[in-house]
Amino acid sequence: MSSPHDLSNEITFHPEHASGTGRIWRVFWILSVLTIIELALGYLLYAKHGQWSYTPVITTKIVIGLLTLAKAYYIVSVFMHLGDEIRNFIMTIIIPLILFVWFIIAFLADGESWKNLKNTDGHSRPDATKTEQHVTPALHQGEKP
Repeated sequence: MSSPHDLSNEITFHPEHASGTGRIWRVFWILSVLTIIELALGYLLYAKHGQWSYTPVITTKIVIGLLTLAKAYYIVSVFMHLGDEIRNFIMTIIIPLILFVWFIIAFLADGESWKNLKNTDGHSRPDATKTEQHVTPALHQGEKP
């Protein structure tokens, strides 16, 4: 018979944590630099509002989005400890997240398409969002309007 002090025959080990805070400080500085770059790009967009053409504005916004994704990766990987998990668990989190982002993009594209079709009544009439240019006939010399 087992004694009352012998609760389990199982041997458990406590997980070993990385000694020191070096990793946390490294990620802190990486996140700080990424945030400063994002803020600088955002301020640049604000300062150049109306002066830039379409391409530099979209490129800057894409860079800001990529920097935001990099920050999210570091936060989830280090502070939420997902980087220390096994691959199957990581895929269990990442695949639905990717599908969720894809759904958002697909619904936004579908909504834009529906809005454009609604404005043209299924392409049976001209687009209401485009303004038609009215041309006035030129006056000859000596004519009164």
